[in-house]
Amino acid sequence: MTAGFVPPAYPYERLNSLRAAAEALPGGAVDCSIGTPCDPPPPEAVAALAESGTERGYPASIGSPAYRQAASAWIERRFGADVDPDAEVAACIGTKEFVVSLPRYLRLRHPGRDTVLYPAVSYPSYAMGATLAGCRAVPVAVDERFRIDISSIRPRDARRALCLWVNTPGNPAGALDDLAAAAAWGRANGVLVASDECYAEFTWEGPPRTILESGTQGVLAVHSLSKRSNMAGVRAGFYAGDPDLVHYLRECRKHAGCMVPGPVQAAAVAAWSDQTHVETQRELYRERLAMLSNVLGLAGRHLAFGTDRPTLENGFAVSPPPLPSGGFYVWAQVRGGDAWSCVDVLARTAGLIVSPGEFYCEQPAEAGSVDPRGFVRVAAVQPIDRLELAQARLLDAVAR
Repeated sequence: MTAGFVPPAYPYERLNSLRAAAEALPGGAVDCSIGTPCDPPPPEAVAALAESGTERGYPASIGSPAYRQAASAWIERRFGADVDPDAEVAACIGTKEFVVSLPRYLRLRHPGRDTVLYPAVSYPSYAMGATLAGCRAVPVAVDERFRIDISSIRPRDARRALCLWVNTPGNPAGALDDLAAAAAWGRANGVLVASDECYAEFTWEGPPRTILESGTQGVLAVHSLSKRSNMAGVRAGFYAGDPDLVHYLRECRKHAGCMVPGPVQAAAVAAWSDQTHVETQRELYRERLAMLSNVLGLAGRHLAFGTDRPTLENGFAVSPPPLPSGGFYVWAQVRGGDAWSCVDVLARTAGLIVSPGEFYCEQPAEAGSVDPRGFVRVAAVQPIDRLELAQARLLDAVAR
């Protein structure tokens, strides 16, 4: 029998052996490899989840009127953009399933096109969505600050493109793209621009931004409560933008049975209607990012990656890694480019689990560009006391 598609290993499962080694240390692992929130969701949302009374009936696939209105109102408050809740907004089950399924629906609509464009250093689901749809996944170059370089898109790829993904603030590097320029490129080339904006509330340089600020024609913005409101476990998100495309996706997704559960929809209305808990969360992430930068600076001064004992010879740059322009990840370059050795030493020495940069790039960097495989990504998703534990372990290793 001819072998068909074989799914690759899920990236973060490749860290399981290191998790076991870190967990064996006194106090256990400090897992900063995945952006899983550790803080509580807003109590109003939890109460709505328990008290909605919507458990018996099937929920609206497109989202209840209240759900879509809450999302639309939040867009207007936070970004000053206007979207019609009746025609330009619809629910999705978190956003990862939407990211991965979008190319399949677009391919059905445009059978003559077969290409998904996405940032060369990015969340792996953009490329995987193309693969699972039988499409070409074509990375778009990023600049030295990891911002997407739209000018590098080849005309022949643009002609075949179903969509261009942008992500601001970006994962993993926290870069802020020019969303207006992306929207203009999409309209000029007849290509949908899909903007993943799940970290928008954690924009540190300037105000939060959305591609919808330049209008809805030819664009989609994708948002989630997973990061904003610490509700990753309930899977609540929405997409908003071009009314013709929103209508098409609504109808496809109805047939596919894509439905955010009724109690979750009620909880989401409460979460999007409150901003106080987000401001509290912003301050927590600011504090943790600064702490992590210091911890990694300590590691850079005192740990040699690829050896069995701490030295002063290798590691990160001597100064702490820079804080991101947005998001809650520290993206730190490893001297010598040996990211996996860095991941290994941090896990075994400090119990700190981080992700190697290769998880966020499908192909090696082109000559002369920054190679993301020489970086590690560290998520600020552990409480300060856990980060202090990792720091104490590093200090103990250095003292020995």
